[in-house]
Amino acid sequence: MDSGTQCYQRFLNGDQGALEEIVFLYNRKLILFINQSVNNLSEAEDIAAEAFLDLITKKPRFRQESSFKTYLFAIGRNKALNYLRKQSRHSSVPIEDIQLVEQNQILEELEWDEEQRALMRALNNLLPDYRQVLHLIYFEELSYREAATVLRKSEKQINNLAYRAKNALRDAMQQEVT
Repeated sequence: MDSGTQCYQRFLNGDQGALEEIVFLYNRKLILFINQSVNNLSEAEDIAAEAFLDLITKKPRFRQESSFKTYLFAIGRNKALNYLRKQSRHSSVPIEDIQLVEQNQILEELEWDEEQRALMRALNNLLPDYRQVLHLIYFEELSYREAATVLRKSEKQINNLAYRAKNALRDAMQQEVT
């Protein structure tokens, strides 16, 4: 049983401090993952907060068929997709400069070096599906099966997507260097 599952079990048993541990463990990572879809850091923060709210209000839904992290990231992805559906009905102007500053602040908090930041810039130039699969597999260290669960795809699709994404990332990194 992973630490997220243990914390969630403690929360279900009435330990309110366990929820704080869950937020501490996963909040920043979930925000960065959601931001891969919505490309708006402040919205990603709101969506992550909604995902944590779902943990509180929809307690019985986690059946431990996957890791807790997989479950939480699936909730985050679904919330992000709902946000994107709503946004497609309304036009808005992104505030990219503010988002870039906010994203850099998060990256500084994570103490990333310049090479990791270059990698993040290259990732941002990839297709959304490529960014998501690489983020889940390499940054969040989910297995292909867990990534398939989060992204609602088969393992074979994730394998193919990861292969294409790695090739696209290699090309993007070469452009980043030059």
